[in-house]
Amino acid sequence: MSVIHKFVGQWGEVFKWEGARFRRYGNGASEGASETWLIGKAEQAQNFALRYYELEGGGHSRKETHAHDHGILFLRGAGHVLIENDVHGVAEGDVVYIAPNEPHQIINTSDEVLGWLCIIPARRVKNDKTVWAEEGLDDLVVVSD
Repeated sequence: MSVIHKFVGQWGEVFKWEGARFRRYGNGASEGASETWLIGKAEQAQNFALRYYELEGGGHSRKETHAHDHGILFLRGAGHVLIENDVHGVAEGDVVYIAPNEPHQIINTSDEVLGWLCIIPARRVKNDKTVWAEEGLDDLVVVSD
């Protein structure tokens, strides 16, 4: 079943999609970090999940390591991506590939919002069980216009 989430924001300023699932992104991220699920379990996507993240000025994501890879496209702002122990500057339009098991973190080095799309596998193995990437996220709220 195909799904369309219409863009209801203002391009370049407010990134918001009708019917997407939104939450504050915490547990090691800076205050005000957010995550919006655009494609995932709810859309019955079998191979990938697509999320949109935002960090307020000076904010950062969690420092994480995962068994799956990531594809990232920066849509707004500027900052740094820490991969292993290397720091790389990033800005609008930059694309980053993060290989499996590489420690990584995204840091907003400006006063403006840093926003990016992130694609990951739809499912992953946790505790020897295959689960949806979205599984266990009970704090997601459906976005309306």
